[in-house]
Amino acid sequence: MTHDLLRSTSLRDLIKLSSFKRKRISSYDKSGGNLDMVFIKPGEKTTIFNVDGPGCINHIWTTQMVNNAKFWPRHIIIRMWWDDEETPSVECPLGDFFGLGHGDKQNFVSEPLQMSPQNGKAFNSWWVMPFKNHARIEIENDNPTSLIPDSNFLLKKKPGIMFYYYVDYELFESWPKDETPIGYFHAQFHRVDYKNDMQTNPDSGEKYSLLEWQMLAGKNTRENGGYDRNHFILKAKGKGHYVGCNINIDNFPFPLKRRLYNWPGEGDDMIFIDDDIGGEPTLYGTGTEDYVNTAFCPQEKYSAPYHGVIKGGGFNWEGKITYYRYHIQDPIPFEKAIEVTIEHGHNNHRGDDWATTAYWYQLEPHAPFPPFPSREDRNPRKDLNWLHGLLKVGVILLKCLGFTAAVFAAIKILTWIKIV
Repeated sequence: MTHDLLRSTSLRDLIKLSSFKRKRISSYDKSGGNLDMVFIKPGEKTTIFNVDGPGCINHIWTTQMVNNAKFWPRHIIIRMWWDDEETPSVECPLGDFFGLGHGDKQNFVSEPLQMSPQNGKAFNSWWVMPFKNHARIEIENDNPTSLIPDSNFLLKKKPGIMFYYYVDYELFESWPKDETPIGYFHAQFHRVDYKNDMQTNPDSGEKYSLLEWQMLAGKNTRENGGYDRNHFILKAKGKGHYVGCNINIDNFPFPLKRRLYNWPGEGDDMIFIDDDIGGEPTLYGTGTEDYVNTAFCPQEKYSAPYHGVIKGGGFNWEGKITYYRYHIQDPIPFEKAIEVTIEHGHNNHRGDDWATTAYWYQLEPHAPFPPFPSREDRNPRKDLNWLHGLLKVGVILLKCLGFTAAVFAAIKILTWIKIV
C-alpha cells in the first residue's frame, strides 16, 4: 500500500481514502476576538510554524498589512528548516518566494504559487514540503520604517507589520519505509545588478555597432569564458531535482544605444548536470522567452499552470518584467550537483537588474547558501514611469509630425516641464 505521503492528488485519486491527520497552524485570535494576526516589529523574527513530524506542509496562505515601507515584499523574509538542520533550506524575500519580485504584488495564477485578489494581496503556496522529524518556519520584518494602526486608537500608528497566515499540513504515523528517496523542499533567492552594458566584443575588443549590440554580435562559449558570465539561477550539490524558478528583470532605458530595440531577452538557458559541470551544458536552450515557454518577445500578461508572464515591461520592454517556469511535469534530476544558468542578453552583454528565485527538492544535507543580500542590495531600482511617458509622446509626435517638427515639439514640451 502506498504511504499517504507518496499518494497522488489528482481528482481521480480523491476516491482513495487516506489515514493521515489534517492539521493547521494559523494566526487566529486565541482570545476569541478578531485580531487574527501576529504583530512583528521592525527587526524582529517570529516563528509561525514549529511542529514535530513525520508530516508534510502542502499549503501556505498569508496576507499582510504594512504601511510606510516601500517594496516591503522584498523586506519581509521567509525561512524554513527541516528536521535538525542548522541552516535554512528556504531563505527568500516573501514576495519573491510567492512568485513575484520587484517588491510588488499582483494577481496571477500558476499551479504551485498564486497571488489572489484584490491586487495580489493574498499569497498562496501549494509546494509540497515533507519533514521527517521537525519543521520550522520563521518570518523576519526587515522594514525599519513599517507602521500599522494601533489597536487602541486606529488613527495612531505604531512600528511593525500585521502578518496573517495559515499553514496547512498533514501528520503521519510513520515515515515511508520503502526505497523511494524523499526530497526536501528548497528555495533560494539570487539578485545581481549587472549595471553597465558591455560595449565591446569580448573576443575581438572591437566596439559594437548599434545593430551588432542589439541582436547580432558576439558569441558565448566555454572557451572564451562566456558561460561564467551567465546569470546563475541555482547552484546545488547532492541528489535531487530542480523544479523551476521565477525570473524578474528590471530593464533600464539607458544608454541611448538601447533606444532602437530594448528587448532584454535572447539569453539561452544552460543547465549543467553532474559530470557536465565545467564543460558543455547538459540542456541548452534558445532564448529567455523560449525557456519560459513563450515566443517572440511577449509583453501580454499570461498565466498558465507551469509558465507565464506576470509583468511584461512597459514601452519598448522597459521597466519591470517577471516570468515564471515551473518544471512540475518535467523536473530536472541530478545525482551529484546542478548549475542552472541563463544568459542576460544574447552574449551576457546587457546591464539589467536580475533577481531570480529557484525551487528544488533534494536529500539533505544541502550545500551552504550564499550570504543573503542586505536590505539595500534587495531594493529594486526606482521606476522611471515619467520617462516612459515622454518616450511614448515622442513616438506619437514622430509619427504625426515627422522628424523635424517632432524635435521642435519635444523641445517645447521639455522646456515647459522644466527638463530642458
